[in-house]
Amino acid sequence: MYLSSLRELAIGSRLKALSDYFYQAVDEVYRASGAGIESRWFPVLRFLRDVGPTTVTEVAAAIGQTHSAVSQLADRLVDAGMVVRQRDPGDGRRSVLTLTDAGERALGALGPVWLALRRGMAESLGPRMLDLLDAIDGCEQALAERPLVAAVMDQRAALSRESVEVVPWDRAYADHFRRLNQQWLERYFRVEDVDRTLFADPENIVIQPGGAIFFALYAGEVVGTCALLHEGDGVYELSKMGVDENFRGLGAGRRLLDASIDAWRQRGGKQLFLESNSRLGRALGMYERAGFVRQETIRPGSHYERADVYMVYEGKP
Repeated sequence: MYLSSLRELAIGSRLKALSDYFYQAVDEVYRASGAGIESRWFPVLRFLRDVGPTTVTEVAAAIGQTHSAVSQLADRLVDAGMVVRQRDPGDGRRSVLTLTDAGERALGALGPVWLALRRGMAESLGPRMLDLLDAIDGCEQALAERPLVAAVMDQRAALSRESVEVVPWDRAYADHFRRLNQQWLERYFRVEDVDRTLFADPENIVIQPGGAIFFALYAGEVVGTCALLHEGDGVYELSKMGVDENFRGLGAGRRLLDASIDAWRQRGGKQLFLESNSRLGRALGMYERAGFVRQETIRPGSHYERADVYMVYEGKP
């Protein structure tokens, strides 16, 4: 499922989907059982029965919904004859919601249906039902103690003080080398056999022959990578430049490029080239600003089917 791959970023959407599923399922059970209520009415009706006449504000606070949402729901319940609005006998300036006789009768007949719902959920979800309820309890408590918006904004402020750091090859980051490059290859082209071979063993193919692989880190997260391949006789290829599309604008690509050029110089390289594609206009512009010059033809014996651009570094030696 796509949303599950987004983890925390899609928690609201996933919970919304689950909520809609449960509402729909319970409504179907209510209809099949001849119950006169809807699942979305349940918390208000049950609260009014258990507590007695109550204001919209108090109901909203008790069931964790907005005043506007409860007010609109109350209008529907009034129209359905389940609830009436009355003047508060203790304070004539405000009104309270009161359960009607019809509402009392509807709830009074639902015991067997609710028992079936409890047992049916236990059968369908098994031990996950209790895990889910405990998790919801824990989330509600944690959010009451530390509101989410405040926590996120504190993290955002801390991240604004971070900068991109470029580090050399580390086996712990090997999968990010594949992930970041596969991301742009699959988006714009396709992963070729030469790419798969490199992803399968970057240490022996790149590092051992005298090349280098760099990673761009932002607050400890790997957001970019590139490789410097040694072709032999002082000839090096800048390759596999990939930056996470969600972290553009941080300068990760240019920092990786500068680190690769520096590594080429330190190795006493005679030539530095790259192969790319004319569709990647932003990347080509960065290469040109760094000192790469586009050649008139593609490189003889090119490794890649996708390559239609050949550039050679003519910047500072």
